[in-house]
Amino acid sequence: MSDATLPASFSDLQPWTSWALATERERSDKRQASSMEEILVFYNALLPRAEAALEYLEQYPLERMPADANMLLLLTLSLAEVAPAVELFGQPGVVDGYDVRRFQPERRG
Repeated sequence: MSDATLPASFSDLQPWTSWALATERERSDKRQASSMEEILVFYNALLPRAEAALEYLEQYPLERMPADANMLLLLTLSLAEVAPAVELFGQPGVVDGYDVRRFQPERRG
């Protein structure tokens, strides 16, 4: 999705759109494949904008979210994915955890 755009008020986050991934599996795989340096750069860019991003997203129902707002939503979901690596583990993987590839999320409904 790196060729998609963000809402104009979040254009400063455009360099990180490669983190705007549609599925939990993709976001987890990206975290696992990234270095802590890459994760920290992304985290430090997104975290200060997270509250404003969430406030912006509240104006749209999920089923009618414009493409640029959806891109912003996906970035915030990736921030949630990498936050434990930064705030708890100090590494991309879960400390003393199971292999994340064993987790297979299902979509129901």
